[in-house]
Amino acid sequence: MRKTLLELLENSGQLSVETIVLRMAVATAMAFFIYISYALSHEGSIYSKKFNVSLMALTTITTAVMIVIGNNIALSLGMVGALSIVRFRTAIKDSRDTIYIFWGIVVGICCGAGDFLSAAAGSAFTFLVLLLFGRIRNDDRMLLIIRADRIGEDKIEALVFQYYARRAVLRVKNTTPETVEFIYELSRRTMQRAEGAGGAVKMGVSITDAIYGVEGVEYCNLVVQNDEVSS
Repeated sequence: MRKTLLELLENSGQLSVETIVLRMAVATAMAFFIYISYALSHEGSIYSKKFNVSLMALTTITTAVMIVIGNNIALSLGMVGALSIVRFRTAIKDSRDTIYIFWGIVVGICCGAGDFLSAAAGSAFTFLVLLLFGRIRNDDRMLLIIRADRIGEDKIEALVFQYYARRAVLRVKNTTPETVEFIYELSRRTMQRAEGAGGAVKMGVSITDAIYGVEGVEYCNLVVQNDEVSS
């Protein structure tokens, strides 16, 4: 029993040079496919060429690791133990980046195991999904930030209610003995309605002009929330 177990653990599953080169070549081609998909689905300040190149390297490295492990159970357990002590602290700027990281790892595993069909089919469907929906951005949320003297606190709250009613949600209200700061969250549709026939036309002026008409207003900022994080 012990002899059989040792033979199983020592089974290295050696591959020919041609097979190794073939798997690495397919992994490189699939990594370039991932590179194109990432470039097409990202734009603006969130796109990182270095991260995109890292995805390609991740795919080929994972393939190499799978080739080394092969059917050797002992080596695979040792590799898991070695990799478990590595901690990655790179900040993920976009939630979609996590998808691409897993995509590169999965393709590397498939190519390293020689399952090219699964790698190709999975990559094709993933590419299609990301190509169709990858450019969707969560930019519907808006923040209205107002800072003023405490003397105009009640007037500002009344103005915001007149323009947006209950559709503007007060998220933060910071106060000092002299000043007050409001942070309202509202949707882009609510903002457009307020600036259109139901808002500015009805009130006679825009929300910005109305707020600056209150005594003691220091600034009025409108911030669009989205998934982009500048480096």
